[in-house]
Amino acid sequence: MPLPLYLLAMAIFTMGTSEFMLAGLLPDIASDLDVTVGTAGTLTSAFAIGMVVGAPLVAGLARNWPGRTSLLGFVLVFSAAHAVGASTTSFPVLFATRVVAALANAGFLAVALTTAATLVSPDKKGRALAVLLSGTTVATIAGVPGGSVLGTLLGWRATFWAVAALCLPAALGVLKGIPGRPAKEDTTGGPALRSELAQLRSPRLILVMLLGALVNAATFASFTFLAPVVTDTACLDELWISVVLVLFGAGSFVGVTLAGRWSDQRPGLVIAAGGPLLLLGWLALAVLADQPLALLTLVFLQGALSFALGSTLITRVLYEAAGAPTMAGSYATAALNVGAAAGPAIAATTLDSTAGNLGPLWASGLLVLVALFVAFPLRGVIATGRSGEVVR
Repeated sequence: MPLPLYLLAMAIFTMGTSEFMLAGLLPDIASDLDVTVGTAGTLTSAFAIGMVVGAPLVAGLARNWPGRTSLLGFVLVFSAAHAVGASTTSFPVLFATRVVAALANAGFLAVALTTAATLVSPDKKGRALAVLLSGTTVATIAGVPGGSVLGTLLGWRATFWAVAALCLPAALGVLKGIPGRPAKEDTTGGPALRSELAQLRSPRLILVMLLGALVNAATFASFTFLAPVVTDTACLDELWISVVLVLFGAGSFVGVTLAGRWSDQRPGLVIAAGGPLLLLGWLALAVLADQPLALLTLVFLQGALSFALGSTLITRVLYEAAGAPTMAGSYATAALNVGAAAGPAIAATTLDSTAGNLGPLWASGLLVLVALFVAFPLRGVIATGRSGEVVR
């Protein structure tokens, strides 16, 4: 894989750390800014909604800019948003910085996904996507626990400053590693924006976006609420929360890496095998979460299956949106983040039910079951390339 892909993954690592790090910082933010923990939790929703709205909006605005200029600008805006957030004493200002950061993140990821597809041959989009998403998975392994420790030792503002600082080497990597092209070169011969947006009328594209959103919703429904499962259901010490998060992240890295080798040529196999296993895994976790060994094992496996299946579906989005070369990445980003926003919201409604802390795990299973019901009668469509060849 080309070096620029790994430089883009470094930037995505930084942004992924920011997206997930709030889970361990909300109590301190609430106390420092004199708001409730529930109010502080809206910072997570603001980021997810900003990603959903921002992906197509910002990608559309930046479609005529040179790729390197767009990526560099998004990284610098992301860094500035975190510097302002680290400095403010006002919750509304902090909330606004999360929205701005989400827009920059959405724009960066949308352009990065599109750029990645141009850096490799047409039959290697899945492997290129796997390299990019490895930045997110490494963030869950190292960045999020590291940010949590830094926040515990030095306060939540130190974590925001660290993210702002990490953006600078990422920006340098973009500047040095991504080929620069004049804007005219980027856009000559490309389809009009209206033509690219018209791709959203494709039933095949809508189908894979829907399935990607459902699988990602299942992932974030449980990931967001793992902490009480660890401490209250499995009766483990709080230190085990970080261990569980690292295991989930390690599993996701393995899943993305393995799926990257299969999602281009055999997506049907990944979906047919991974879908049912993912469903069984969530159900098993809901039943066995009170057993520490089973919890630790299943969390790793669910991380691997969730990201293997999710990354394969997002790869299919890029293939199905091939007629929208500057907007395809934004469609994939929107699908991912619709799931990231909807999953925790759905899971939260189960916490007051008789299922209690296990509610999100059952909700994840239900979301995967819905995805399987949608996918099964259309499995041939999902595993077929745009030219009609079956790539099972």
